[in-house]
Amino acid sequence: MNVAEWILVAFLSVTLLIFLILGIVLLIKLIGITKEAKKIIIKGQDIAENANGVVENVKDMTSIGGIVKTFADKFVPNENKGKEKSDGQREEKGR
Repeated sequence: MNVAEWILVAFLSVTLLIFLILGIVLLIKLIGITKEAKKIIIKGQDIAENANGVVENVKDMTSIGGIVKTFADKFVPNENKGKEKSDGQREEKGR
């Protein structure tokens, strides 16, 4: 082979080596980013579950009817709690 061909082969080999190194570094960084994104997603799901719990706790307090129902459930003794209603449905305890 000529000297010019050796120079071209060497140049292409060095370029390929640089791209391979950069590709490996990029792959490692992307794996790290996906691990961090997974942590963020898990934290977001925990926050959403907590928000649902808060909504469940205050949903009866958002209207006058809910306030009256909550007051009645807490302060008025209910003789029929947990027994069959006349329409066949069971009343939920604690609500």
